[in-house]
Amino acid sequence: MEIFSLDYTIRLLVAAGLGFLLGLERELTNKYAGLRTHILVCLGACVFTLLSIYGFPTFADGDNVIVTQATGVRDTARIAAQIVTGIGFIGAGTVLRNGPMVFGLTTAATLWIAASIGMACGAGMYDVAVIATILSVAVLTIIRIFEKNFLPNSGKQIRRYKLSVYCEGKDAKTIYGYLMSKADNVNDFSEKKLIENPQKCRLTASIELCHKKLIDDIYKKLYELTDVDSVSLQELND
Repeated sequence: MEIFSLDYTIRLLVAAGLGFLLGLERELTNKYAGLRTHILVCLGACVFTLLSIYGFPTFADGDNVIVTQATGVRDTARIAAQIVTGIGFIGAGTVLRNGPMVFGLTTAATLWIAASIGMACGAGMYDVAVIATILSVAVLTIIRIFEKNFLPNSGKQIRRYKLSVYCEGKDAKTIYGYLMSKADNVNDFSEKKLIENPQKCRLTASIELCHKKLIDDIYKKLYELTDVDSVSLQELND
C-alpha cells in the first residue's frame, strides 16, 4: 500500500496553488479574508472531496469473509454536498453590516468559489478548476476596472472608508465639522482619549466618498486644519 499517492498529492498542490491565486487578489485589496483563508478553504474542500470519493468505500460480506472491494453502492456526493453548506458559515463571518452599509459580500462569494475550485481539484477536474480560477480572478480585477471606467454613475462608485485620526482632544469638533462638509455620509463617529496622554484622543468614523481624489484632499486638509499626529484610511468596500 502506498503511503503517499502522487495523484492525490498533485490534486492537493493544485488546489493550494489556485487558492493562493484567489487569496492574493483579496490580500492585495486589504480584505479580512486573504491568502491563508482562501488557501485553506480551497485545500480543505479538496481533502473532503478526496475523502468523499475514495475514503469510504462500501464492503460486501461473503461467507463470513469481508471482501475488500467496493460494492459500488455508495453516495460519493454526500460529503461534497456538506462542503457547499458548511462554507456558508465561513462566508457569513466575512459579511459585516454597519447600519445601512453591508461589507464583505464579494469576499464571501470568493470563499464560496474557492471551495468549489478545491472540490474540482479533489475530483481531478483540473480543467474546470483552472478555468474557474481564471474567470474568478478576471471578475475580481477586470470587472472592477470596468465599473470604475464605464459605469461612472453607478452607486458602487461611492467608496466607504474607516477613518482614524490621532489629534488634540480640543480639535475633535473641528474635524467632525470638516468631515461632514466633505464626505457624503459620516457614521459611527467616536472620540476616545488616550490613556498615556489624556490631552490627546483617537477619532474614528466610517465615511463615504464619491471621488478618490477626495482622499488626498482630506489627508492634506486635516494636517492643515489641526494639530494632527496621524491620519489613516482603510477602504471597507468588497
